[in-house]
Amino acid sequence: MLTQVTIPNIAIGEPQTKPKTTSVEPVLTPVANGSCKVDDSVIAVFPVPNTKVLHAYNYGVSHWGKTSKIVVELPDGSTEQYFLKAVTVGQTGRHMCEGEFESLKAIYALSPGFVPEPYAWGRYRTEDPETYFILAEFRDIGEQPAEPDKLAASLADMHQRSISPTGKFGFHFSTCHARIAQAVDQWDDSWCALYSRHLGHVMELAKPILLWPEFNTVCKLTLEKVVPRLLLPLQAEGRFLKPCLIHGDCWDGNTAMDKRTGEAFVFDVCSFYGHNEYDTGNWRAQRHRLSKKAYIEAYKRHFPVSEPEEDWDARNLLYSLTFNIGNTIYIPGSSQRQAVYDDMTTLCKMFCPDDLKTEIDELSRTMLIHLDATAGH
Repeated sequence: MLTQVTIPNIAIGEPQTKPKTTSVEPVLTPVANGSCKVDDSVIAVFPVPNTKVLHAYNYGVSHWGKTSKIVVELPDGSTEQYFLKAVTVGQTGRHMCEGEFESLKAIYALSPGFVPEPYAWGRYRTEDPETYFILAEFRDIGEQPAEPDKLAASLADMHQRSISPTGKFGFHFSTCHARIAQAVDQWDDSWCALYSRHLGHVMELAKPILLWPEFNTVCKLTLEKVVPRLLLPLQAEGRFLKPCLIHGDCWDGNTAMDKRTGEAFVFDVCSFYGHNEYDTGNWRAQRHRLSKKAYIEAYKRHFPVSEPEEDWDARNLLYSLTFNIGNTIYIPGSSQRQAVYDDMTTLCKMFCPDDLKTEIDELSRTMLIHLDATAGH
């Protein structure tokens, strides 16, 4: 039986909004509207030389720039459509576009129908603002998110058929989850070690933004106690954990049904080779439609749970942290600050309750001493 402890509640900062419940409405399908200019640097990397731009439309939305649908005429007189994402966040945009391009290349080589074909990435010739782009095949979105069984089947197939080029966990490039350059650009035999670096990096980015002592405390214990407790057993006692090519940010807005083929496909990827279950960590948040049971149940039918099976739910909660911390620090209006703290506290209560109580008690004493000293002046 799990030991439960009472943790003092020290209010820091303003009250947080409760997490949203799962939406029952479909994601609004993007539509082409208005016109936009295509930079010369994009035209220069069209996959077929001497291609002419017929029309360019705004298409969908992006937190970091703009997305467009380009209709072109090929030299033989036929027409084609391209998707263009332009990112206007300086050198971070360069990192984001190159990382997505490398991720798409890896997935497309394995599962061509599951992602748009990537054509090129680069920098606009226009200097102001500094803009980077990625050019890819245009896929017409019919419905979002993708249907549970079709998404699960295709995702599990990618996970199962992928082969790490080194046989290890990691990637050859530091791909970006939103604006976060992920600490995955190295190769490691240990999934626990790679995930610890990945999660620890995200936590370090969050600390100076949140300025929340309790958050720092549960971050420390999660890394030191919870991560090894949950992830080391995956590769212990003769168990083999396969490094799988993962999407990296599989949520409602990055999955869809292809209007033409009727198949599920994904995009906005930030891949690396990791534990396949990591991709379903992003399905846990109630703000996502993928949190509906139909999605995870379908995935488990196609890819059995890793051993120790009894740790699955706790691992899933652990894997949700990188996504939710990223949401907290980079998405305007995020309500995840309290939720992610509560999730880490839950994990610490499960696996290191005594350490949690000791650390929180010490933090309380330190804060009281500081308050007394301040009052004395």
